[in-house]
Amino acid sequence: MKSHLSQVLTGLVFAVSSLASQSAEVQVAVAANFTAPMQKIAAEFEKDTGHKVLLSSGATGKFYAQIKNGAPFEVFLAADDETPAKLETEGDAVPGSRFTYAIGKLMLWSAQPGYVDDQGAVLKKGQFQHLAIANPKTAPYGAAAMEVLTHLNLLDAVQPKLVTGENIAQAHQFVATGNAQLGFVALSQVMENGKLTGGSGWPVPTKLYEPIRQDAVILAKGKDQPAAEALMKYLKGRKATAIIKSYGYDL
Repeated sequence: MKSHLSQVLTGLVFAVSSLASQSAEVQVAVAANFTAPMQKIAAEFEKDTGHKVLLSSGATGKFYAQIKNGAPFEVFLAADDETPAKLETEGDAVPGSRFTYAIGKLMLWSAQPGYVDDQGAVLKKGQFQHLAIANPKTAPYGAAAMEVLTHLNLLDAVQPKLVTGENIAQAHQFVATGNAQLGFVALSQVMENGKLTGGSGWPVPTKLYEPIRQDAVILAKGKDQPAAEALMKYLKGRKATAIIKSYGYDL
């Protein structure tokens, strides 16, 4: 009896230890616009694989600088396709691991219902004190907002009213708190399952800005790391793509 119990316990210890050896942590830098969907994807990934995801969100340009300075990230989900390509060229990312996980969209949004019309005419009227955008130098959604304003010949008129967030999350916060009456945010921040979560908005026609192709890449520190490779594979799977689409992204 004791021998049988000992065998069972030994088997349990082996099973637990082998499971522990199979599960690992992965440190992920995620562009601010993709924070909410990535939190959902990470939760599903952890349930399905046993791996743990440590998320940090921020501006793509800031992450680039941190990665170049040795930040411990293993996977990078950027808000553009240029930065991951650059990291790959410079030897800071795993060649061949890069792919487009989402195509982002821009939304002119106000926390006030009825404030933004469905044609975006509120921009031309100019009867607002502040217009929030993300920093165009470090945040691709900020650069896209500047493209739109230039395209509409409104940049000079609204320039004195611009308030700049460090990233798209801060730009959204300016509008959500009323510090800015309206702002250019990521559609994914204010829409879920095809509906506005609050306020009023104008989905900016994609002809007014270059497509916001968002690429993911395994960084040098994630090379041959099972959790990093598993996450990249998971992002292409059915569960993850359904979540991504539910936030209004194209694939």
